[in-house]
Amino acid sequence: MSKRQPAPRLADFLPYQLSVASNAVSTRIAQQYRQRFGLKTTEWRIMAVLGDGGAQTQRELSQLTLMDKVPVNRACKRLEDRGLVRRTPNTRDGRSHLLELTDEGWAVHGGVMPLALKIETEMFAVLNPEERAALHDMLHRIRENAGDFDAESLAD
Repeated sequence: MSKRQPAPRLADFLPYQLSVASNAVSTRIAQQYRQRFGLKTTEWRIMAVLGDGGAQTQRELSQLTLMDKVPVNRACKRLEDRGLVRRTPNTRDGRSHLLELTDEGWAVHGGVMPLALKIETEMFAVLNPEERAALHDMLHRIRENAGDFDAESLAD
């Protein structure tokens, strides 16, 4: 595999570095949960959000993951077809549905989460605890400074 480097200006562009680092870490973790659980990255992110926050609408899932509504819709449909999530009427808004993990979805979530955390520990072992805490804090502040986005604006 080629290890060609991007142009120097691009390589020094912080958003590019963040994107490449994020993709590399996500891909490393995704290889494992794809092999063991047959999940794509978008599907796992949706399951993780549902596992952390409970039932959500597809619009809320787009907002929380900062993913376009089309891939979120496709992933939700695949998860529903596999019996990992269920769709129920949203009593707060009759026009939408809530998605939540099924018992089988919780079982898969319970298998993937420890695996993801193990790989996270391995990936970030190159940083000492203070550096990890500082990175976490810096990423949180950068995300907050970027502002809020409407789910409609997330399309490429």
